[in-house]
This record gives sequence, C-alpha cells and structure tokens, in this order.
Amino acid sequence: MADYSKEDFLQLIKRVGAFFTIKISNLFRNLDLRSIGAIAGLAFAVVFTWRLLRTPSGPQRRQPKRQAPTSGSSSSSSHGNANVNVTSSGISNSSEDSRTQNVIDELFQPPTLGQIVRQRLSEGRKVTCRLLGVILEESSPEELQKQATVRSSVVEVLLEITKFCDLYLMERVLDDESEKKVLLALEDAGIFTSGGLVKDKVLFSSTEIGRTSFVRQLEPDWHVDTNPEIVTQLARFIKYQLHISPMKPEGTAANVYTSTSLEQFFRCT
Repeated sequence: MADYSKEDFLQLIKRVGAFFTIKISNLFRNLDLRSIGAIAGLAFAVVFTWRLLRTPSGPQRRQPKRQAPTSGSSSSSSHGNANVNVTSSGISNSSEDSRTQNVIDELFQPPTLGQIVRQRLSEGRKVTCRLLGVILEESSPEELQKQATVRSSVVEVLLEITKFCDLYLMERVLDDESEKKVLLALEDAGIFTSGGLVKDKVLFSSTEIGRTSFVRQLEPDWHVDTNPEIVTQLARFIKYQLHISPMKPEGTAANVYTSTSLEQFFRCT
C-alpha cells in the first residue's frame, strides 16, 4: 500500500512540476522578487515534506520460529540474516533516493522551446507574420531588390511554430525578382524542410493595404508585424498581435504584445 502511495505522489510531483515550470517561464518577466521567492519556496516545501513523510518500502516479514539450533550454527545464521537485511535495506534506500532525485531534476528542468512556443501563443492554431524586420535582416522592399537574408536566430523558433500552427509569411515587394530572392533565402535556411511551411504559404503583395487584406482574410489567432499603423488597424479583428519594435509605443491595445524580436518573445528568461 505504501509503494502505491509513493508512486502516486511521485506522479503528482511530476505533474505539478511540469505545470509550474511552464507557468513560471511566462510569469518571471512580471513578478516581483517576493512572488518569485514564494513560488520557489512552495516547490521546495513540497519536496521537503515528501522526504520527511516517506516511510520504509514495506514491513519486514516475520521469520517463522524454528527449533533451537546449536550455538555455532545459530551464530552463523544470525550474521547471515543481518547481512541480507542490511543489503536489502541499502538497495531499497538507494532506489528511493534515485527516484527522488529524478523527480527533483524533472521539477526544476527548464521547459523546452516547443513548450514555451505553445504556451506563449496560447494554443493558437493559425499565425501570420511579415518578413521584413522579423524573419529577414532587411527592413525595406528596396533592400529586397538587392538581397534577402534570413536571420539565423529566428529559424529554430519558426520551425517550432510550424509544428503545431498553420503559419503564413507575407511581405510587400516591388518586383518578381524580390519574390524569388526571398523564397530562395527561406529555402536555403531550411524553413521548408520541416513540412510545416510550404512556398504557397509565403504571400506577396505590391502594397501595404494588400498585405493587411491577406491578414484579415486568413483570420489568424496571432499576427506578427513591425508596422504600428497596421497593428493598430488589425487590433479590432485579430485575437492577438505581436508588435516587433525596439520600444513599446504608448496607447497599445490590450491584445497587442511588444518585443524587440520574435526569438526574444519566446526566450525562457
């Protein structure tokens, strides 16, 4: 019975640990030191309490009574039984300590990038994102006429998003050659290799109005943009937006988040 209780408690700690790990990664940015200390204290209290309350693995089995043997054989038998009990107890304690350490390690293990992406996007299933200034190093359509360069730091985040979101990339370009440069840069960066993003989901327009129209037609859960005017226009129609900007503008809508970069938004710390 004790073994089952311990197993249940171990599973409970793992579930609680996974829950708090994900939540803490999102809350650390806004919590003060006292709140952070309280959460950390709660986690340690759970582990410490379990260590105090744990009981031996099970009651020792009573040895059946035997006829009194000779003094020589009695002494030898007593030493043998003592050695067996000590060895069994040592193995049991070592196993329990190992399992406890594993639970503690899992409790304080940082969340994976995939877990952070899923949690930060609030389980959103469709995402639209502009290319200039977010995915690409370039910041204007004129620059795309010369070259297109994918930011290496954003590739891993994009691939994680495509694992559980329907992702569309879009941009305003001045000519067909710019489109080709962008698609080639995305392909060289490995964006299309995961299977979550295909070239048909990279959309181009000749005006900002056309790009805004793409977003409204797709009705995403999230839209990522660098243009404050477009972010303001879409605030009434899109559930959440991420505005990529070096500073947070005044009067931002409640459903608009601000970050210096896409990868910064998904950082653990």
